[in-house]
Amino acid sequence: MVKRDAADSSPAPRRLIGYARVSNDDQVHDAQMDELRAAGCERIFQEHGSGASRARPVLTRVLGDLIAGDVLVVVRLDRLARSVSHLLQVIEDLDERGVHFRSIRDPIDTSTPQGILSLQVLGAVAQLERALISERTKAGIKAAKARGKLPGNPGLRERRPEAIQAVSKAREKLYLDELISSAQTWLPTVRQLRPQHSWDNVVRVLKRRGHNWTVERLRRAVHRMVREKLAEPELLARSPRRAPEDHLMKLVAAIAIADPGLSLRDIAGQLDQMGERPARGGRKWQPSSVRHLLDEAHRFGLIRH
Repeated sequence: MVKRDAADSSPAPRRLIGYARVSNDDQVHDAQMDELRAAGCERIFQEHGSGASRARPVLTRVLGDLIAGDVLVVVRLDRLARSVSHLLQVIEDLDERGVHFRSIRDPIDTSTPQGILSLQVLGAVAQLERALISERTKAGIKAAKARGKLPGNPGLRERRPEAIQAVSKAREKLYLDELISSAQTWLPTVRQLRPQHSWDNVVRVLKRRGHNWTVERLRRAVHRMVREKLAEPELLARSPRRAPEDHLMKLVAAIAIADPGLSLRDIAGQLDQMGERPARGGRKWQPSSVRHLLDEAHRFGLIRH
């Protein structure tokens, strides 16, 4: 973690951001809105859709806009996630970005020790859920083989055009669903850095956060999100040859958030490897230039203590 002066260590005020989801067959949402307002939410976002659906464009945007120090608030856990695994995935990503999560009617508040304990219990439940699904799947395949049935799709084995087309559509839908469900883990970084920085540099930052993107896969994913109107077309614009200082500030902030253990000199070395030129001139980055950009990032709220 880059060390800061004591004078800069005062915590920024938290924003409470509410999210309400209303099922398609239940259009009554006033109760959720009232509870979120009573909890002190500054802004409340509403979405209509089934709890099982992966397509949650409003939630994707909300998660992408949250910054360190914010608190995402829901009335119940089922308003946010479609499964325990999905819930833990969302909360883990929020935690990595310094964002807290609170459910009004459930004992989940990641800013408290009790809430963390409840989360650990949910993690054990999710592990059991995955084990049971795997066990049922293996048992089903074994039973089918015992009855002499071949696994897989008969239409595909016979190369029927309608079966091939159906599988192609299903794969495309699955790809989009996976993009939407995982967008909160990578799209905020893309929005922070594109188009001012190259795709190579964006991939480098994402890999420091544990993602396994390639440039081609990331560009394809962003193209698809733009086509579905879930991301801004500007993300696909050509990056300039030299990024202005405010965009270098965002890049330095993204590097520091992705790997908090880096020193100022380490970050300078990363910028040199990326081919980014110092905004104030010179051929190599100096720790003092990195510190200046980090100070600006703290001032603008890109990084919270």
